[in-house]
Amino acid sequence: MKYNFRKIEEKDNKAIAKIVRDNLEQVGLDIPGTAYFDEGLDHLSELYKNENGKYFVLIDELDNVVGGVGFSPCDFMDDTAELQKLYLSDSVKGSGLGYEMLHFIEDEMRACGFRKVYLETHTVLKAALHIYEKTGYYLIPRPNEVIHSTMDSFYVKDL
Repeated sequence: MKYNFRKIEEKDNKAIAKIVRDNLEQVGLDIPGTAYFDEGLDHLSELYKNENGKYFVLIDELDNVVGGVGFSPCDFMDDTAELQKLYLSDSVKGSGLGYEMLHFIEDEMRACGFRKVYLETHTVLKAALHIYEKTGYYLIPRPNEVIHSTMDSFYVKDL
């Protein structure tokens, strides 16, 4: 199967919100202080239209949303983008698409002039931690400005 990226559209909101919530439920992170309860999760297309960041969905040949990833400027680090909401549907996990999504969004960040990327995650998200560490992200101490208070792992990578 072939997959493509495109900017999120209003018609994608429900599908990507479900993918995010399903992933978090599976690991017990369907709790306050995670993306599960983000105010904008149900209308990401609108949210990313209004900020300096971008959000992309990964679609299959039938235009079904199977994942998503985005970024926005990190307010508390110079020349840094925050990686946001990188999630895949269960149907495509283990296929290498997580790496493809990460490389794609890093290229988008570079094209926007960012020199670093920051992200917040949790130690129960083992597959995500593996991908980040394998692709050059390194742990940093918890910043004071953390938005998702339940997250316990913070990474940075030079672009």
